Amino acid sequence: MAITLRQFQIFIAVAETKQVTRASKKLFLTQSAVSMALAELENQLGGPLFDRHGRSLLLNDRGRYLLPMAKNITHQVHNIEALLSEKKEVIAGSLEIIASSTIGNYVLPYPIALFMRMHPEAHINMMVANTKQAERLVAQGIMDLGFVEGGITDEAIQMTPWFEDELRIIVSSSHALAEQKLFDLPGDLVKTAWVLREDGSGTAEIFKNKLGEHAALLNVVTRIGHTEAIKKAVEAGLGAACLSELTICREEEHGWLKGLSIKDINMRRQLSIIQHKDKTTTRLMSEFLRFCTIMAECGLGRECLSSPKKLDALLKEAYSRKQVD
Repeated sequence: MAITLRQFQIFIAVAETKQVTRASKKLFLTQSAVSMALAELENQLGGPLFDRHGRSLLLNDRGRYLLPMAKNITHQVHNIEALLSEKKEVIAGSLEIIASSTIGNYVLPYPIALFMRMHPEAHINMMVANTKQAERLVAQGIMDLGFVEGGITDEAIQMTPWFEDELRIIVSSSHALAEQKLFDLPGDLVKTAWVLREDGSGTAEIFKNKLGEHAALLNVVTRIGHTEAIKKAVEAGLGAACLSELTICREEEHGWLKGLSIKDINMRRQLSIIQHKDKTTTRLMSEFLRFCTIMAECGLGRECLSSPKKLDALLKEAYSRKQVD
């Protein structure tokens, strides 16, 4: 039989009052219930915890060793009850989320940090993977929420549109295409080698879908599984790539990369939040989803997502206003 919290509470009460009678009154239990629980605890721990002196029970060396640990355990349980009680205003808990590369590396870090500063008892752990991996882990119930940029096929997954992003062709500042304002299909497609994300990437999937029949003209020289590595390869002159505008802000500002929109093709894509249809929405999850919704409603552009100070100011103002409403 496992040790119970109630046994610890009874042990502490007996240690403090030094009598079963007083402990039973303190806990509103019968004397027999207190005596039985204490006897079971001592039996489970392999020996007595008290020395009997007449009607008094005094802690022995084993009892003195156990008492601070028992108090700490009961204190922590009380803290958990207080923090997670729906009657309290505290947002607490630990949320496991998974985000595809663009979102995980360039969109969510600042908002997550702000949310955790606003709710100190909330902890958000984030894993970065591609869209297919995110779909699989959310479907398995391993992750609470997923933030993806590609399509979802699993029927157990509920997908909610979040906000829009735009894909752009990127080349190095010394590339011949860098002199152009727009990327023209199909002519410009064959003027360069291509660096693409790995299979399963939402960005690569959407890029090929947007190209349609022209995708057959892609001369893919390498596939790289991380956005930063792709940017470095393009900057070094290996070829062109297609990435989210959210990922190239700094490089464009410094003139290291040039971003091009494709002529006559809408390269905007929907970023979405996914969760298992049968998963319980906890208070923390609900509040974080509301926070993410506010981000979308603010219409935050890439200049905000690349500036933590500006993002903090906008989100704090909007979030506070929503809480008042």
